[in-house]
Amino acid sequence: MNQSENIAVIGAGLMGHGIAQIFLAAGHEVSLHDLDADTLADAPNKIREIFTLFELPADQLDNLSLHDSLAGAAEEADFVIEAGPEKLEIKQSIFYELTKVTKPTAILATNTSAIPIRDIGMHLDDAGRVVGTHFWNPPHLVRLVEVVQSDRTDLSAVANTIELLERSNMKPVHVRRDIPGHIGNRLQHAMKREAIAMIAEGVCDAETIDEVVKSGFGSRLATLGPMEQSDLVGLNLTLDIYKTLFATLDNTSEAPQLLVDKVSRGDLGMKTGKGFREWTPESAEKVRRDLQDFLLQQAKLNLKK
Repeated sequence: MNQSENIAVIGAGLMGHGIAQIFLAAGHEVSLHDLDADTLADAPNKIREIFTLFELPADQLDNLSLHDSLAGAAEEADFVIEAGPEKLEIKQSIFYELTKVTKPTAILATNTSAIPIRDIGMHLDDAGRVVGTHFWNPPHLVRLVEVVQSDRTDLSAVANTIELLERSNMKPVHVRRDIPGHIGNRLQHAMKREAIAMIAEGVCDAETIDEVVKSGFGSRLATLGPMEQSDLVGLNLTLDIYKTLFATLDNTSEAPQLLVDKVSRGDLGMKTGKGFREWTPESAEKVRRDLQDFLLQQAKLNLKK
């Protein structure tokens, strides 16, 4: 692929405008589409805020174009990223239309966080150019992108996607099997399943779970992954721990009843003031601010490398 590409981003909301900023900052031409006129019109302001956050000039906004039609955004694109709702039927519809309006050489990527890539492209004749690109929220502050191939994906599409992301200062990883949740969300939700089970069983409360993660093993995760940690302490010790531990871990195959009950009651988390923990507007805002400040500090360090 060329050094400068024509990138189309479908969806200008929470993820879309952040993804657009990444490619603008890397010197690419970006076409941005959204069906909601207000969201689309506000996208340049949101993108400018990201440049300001990094204390960078926003000159690259000259390379951004806004489109109220999908065809207008995607017809000249070399690479398309769909960042729409996490609904299978909507994504299938978007990709069906994309195959009709894009160049046959264009790579079609989806930002799904959990849906198998094969399911999204199942009705397409040319699903070989469909690949997963799971950016993390917020994408401009978290470098990782999971590049997911289905059993129909052309490996050249995977290689070109990884190369483009590397040139755009991201950290792509190759997910070789198309499983729900990819890698990161499976690891994250495996931990959440055990955490919810311990709360439900009265082992501890939600505050204790969070403290143990943040002040314990979580404090080293950014520099020491779980496989590294296993090799560090020795696989013999890891095996001994597993012989005691594994039989007692939660292995339910359905959503935890505690979670189902909370959602049924309308206890949805920070936006309702109560979830696993209770929140005021001030305490919720502090968590958001602390998270952004931490991620921004890490992102700035990565830019200097």
